[in-house]
Amino acid sequence: MAPRLGTVGPVGREPAYEIAPGVWRIPVMTDDAINAFAFVEDDGQVTLLDAGLPYTGRRVSAGLRHLGSDVSEVTRILVTHAHNDHAGGIARVVSASGAPVLAHGSDAGYLQAGRVPPIGPQTRARRAWEILGRYRAVPVSATVADGETVAGGLRAVHTPGHTPGHLSWLHEPTATLITGDAVHFYRGEVRIGMRLYCHDVALNERSAHRLGDLDYDAVGFTHGPEIRRGGRAALRAFLAARG
Repeated sequence: MAPRLGTVGPVGREPAYEIAPGVWRIPVMTDDAINAFAFVEDDGQVTLLDAGLPYTGRRVSAGLRHLGSDVSEVTRILVTHAHNDHAGGIARVVSASGAPVLAHGSDAGYLQAGRVPPIGPQTRARRAWEILGRYRAVPVSATVADGETVAGGLRAVHTPGHTPGHLSWLHEPTATLITGDAVHFYRGEVRIGMRLYCHDVALNERSAHRLGDLDYDAVGFTHGPEIRRGGRAALRAFLAARG
């Protein structure tokens, strides 16, 4: 179900968009195809969530500069999941900043090996995906569990299915949910994440429904523009329609 008119953030070529106070979406590809996120605290600490593909580092850097920071100033890095379009650029940010990386334990091994988790039987391209999805190894500093809150008020929400350790993140100070790839916002509609790259399609569907039970207003998607107001209502309506 499409959200109400006027609630969707702009689609364009700005280096970053402020979803909520101190919460920024950084498009790492044109047309908002892939997004990273940055959370800026009052004391200037910057938490980066994902870092795009291995070759989209310039866009991450431009986004951070837009909000008055720099790659070298990143305080910590959070990960939604171990796919190369989200984790591929993390090693570069670690090299520049020395920032620790936090991820769910079920994806940590894949991140440290620089490879994607296996996808389910819904596609015959599993071997090609494993080869093409490789990226620079990510040095995971610590793992986080479902419900754990890290500095800055970000609560980890384990939403497995797209990958075993997929995390959505709830920024409690601003009531902003970052869905990761559990759900997308594509062509004006909320949609379940792509089946083609999914580790467990049925589990991902159940995880998506869990997001409707959380408390938030704004929603940021790792694919597509954000919903700045009424995001929970839009997501719940979409999920209810799926049964």
